[in-house]
Amino acid sequence: MAEIQNFTMNFGPQHPAAHGVLRLVLEMDGEVIQQADPHVGLLHRGTEKLAESKPFNQSIGYMDRLDYVSMMCNEHGYVLAIEKLLGIEAPIRAQYIRVMFDEITRILNHLMWLGAHGLDIGAMTIFLYCFREREDLMDCYEAVSGTRMHATYYRPGGVFRDLPDSMPKYQESKWRSEKDITRMNEAREGSLLDFIVAFTEKFPGCVDQYETLLTDNRIWKQRTVNIGVVSPERAMNLGFTGPMLRGSGVEWDLRKKQPYEVYDRVDFDIPVGVNGDCYDRYLVRVEEMRQSNRIIEQCVDWLRENPGPVILDDRKVVPPSRVEMKDDMESLIHHFKLFTEGYNVPAGEAYAAIEHPKGEFGVYMISDGANKPYRVKVRAPGFAHLASMSEMVEGHMLADVVAVIGTQDIVFGEIDR
Repeated sequence: MAEIQNFTMNFGPQHPAAHGVLRLVLEMDGEVIQQADPHVGLLHRGTEKLAESKPFNQSIGYMDRLDYVSMMCNEHGYVLAIEKLLGIEAPIRAQYIRVMFDEITRILNHLMWLGAHGLDIGAMTIFLYCFREREDLMDCYEAVSGTRMHATYYRPGGVFRDLPDSMPKYQESKWRSEKDITRMNEAREGSLLDFIVAFTEKFPGCVDQYETLLTDNRIWKQRTVNIGVVSPERAMNLGFTGPMLRGSGVEWDLRKKQPYEVYDRVDFDIPVGVNGDCYDRYLVRVEEMRQSNRIIEQCVDWLRENPGPVILDDRKVVPPSRVEMKDDMESLIHHFKLFTEGYNVPAGEAYAAIEHPKGEFGVYMISDGANKPYRVKVRAPGFAHLASMSEMVEGHMLADVVAVIGTQDIVFGEIDR
């Protein structure tokens, strides 16, 4: 019988489990993978170069579109870098709002990851459950910014506006009975904070549902236990951050080790894995959702009791309100200058890193004293993770490639930039 030779196979970029535009060139020996070569750059949009051609305050919206399932976290890194260069700090209330929305975003990201990862490996129901909860959190985004995804809510010096006192409600329609509408609007009668409280009360029960479906599921364990094992030393050498690093047993979280905003004032734990396989990384992310829920509860309690400004009162950085702009000539001039020229940032360089849902998201920025950055470099967590793809899938079967892509939580917006 003729000897079977190695053959090369394309996985993606139109494969549904490739999570966007990943093209993996797999060298196969039968069904076993000898080598995997990821080809990136198919979603390159030149975000960093675009940011260098625009005033500082006009690139916040571009950051939303990097990792397009963790929108506000991307903004946070960029805005912090500008604040470092300007030497300003957001008001304390704005910092609490930012932390609360960072954690809402973390839950959004992990729900998307869990649903997609489950669907890739063959668990259909989990996908529907995760999107049910995502819908509520998307409504929180919409309430503060007017848009469900690309919020542009964080601004240098604070956040765009304070939390609203009312929530949008479902309207009557011929598709739903009045009884259904009333039930769906129950949590929406109060303010945004009331809505978030209702969510934090029911969410741990939802996570229990996900765990009932997956954690002790025989098929789920067969597909994830001992797949894509990375030792703690190797994880650090490969530049892993976030759940990928913690899943290998390294207790590293920027929210604890290099606290920014008000993370040193809230109480939460860092889940850490033991074996460094896909199953441990799954457990770490599920526990992270529970911890994020705790942080959101603490932020809501603080925000209820401490009203105050949510953005600096510095007209050289922050535009005046619409009312002021229409009444006062000085304010109109400030408004016009801020939205045409922006503001000049002192010459210097800054690196701001945050604990993004996927790992360390950093923005390195150089200013030459002009109104636009001289250089912007984004450190995307997913890029380092994707670089380990070949190492993680060698010796595994073709079906396990899907599990490894899922466990890395890859989004191509930030990898290709």
